[in-house]
Amino acid sequence: MTENNFKRILVPVDGSICSEKALKRACELVEVFDSKIIVIYVVEKSAPLNLLDRNEYLGMLRKFGKKTLDKTNTLLSKKGITAKLLLKEGNIVNEIEKVVKKEKCDLIVVGNKGLGSITRFLLGSVSNKISQSSSCSVLIVK
Repeated sequence: MTENNFKRILVPVDGSICSEKALKRACELVEVFDSKIIVIYVVEKSAPLNLLDRNEYLGMLRKFGKKTLDKTNTLLSKKGITAKLLLKEGNIVNEIEKVVKKEKCDLIVVGNKGLGSITRFLLGSVSNKISQSSSCSVLIVK
């Protein structure tokens, strides 16, 4: 591999341990390839939910997303890495692919599992969907 292979690395985060592992692996790659890092949190708007008012639910997800990105930014700052942080809303996989194309990402580094089995049941495996549909390389971190 040449140093130019991974100029822009996208890391989707969701606050899970697996996404933290993916972020750490992305940091290693940033150091090796002198890459730019873009971190995205997507508020999934299509998740069915009958327990809360939809607007209240989306507000909670936005707040959690902002906290997750703030925590991510703190971790990256300690490593001396400056990242572009994005909070998007919509279908997770579609929003990730939009960013891949807009930012011309060369690699997505994603954790193999998200926050829980209920979410995986409702939304399917996000890492699997990303690996199947992405227009760039995908590294799934376990």
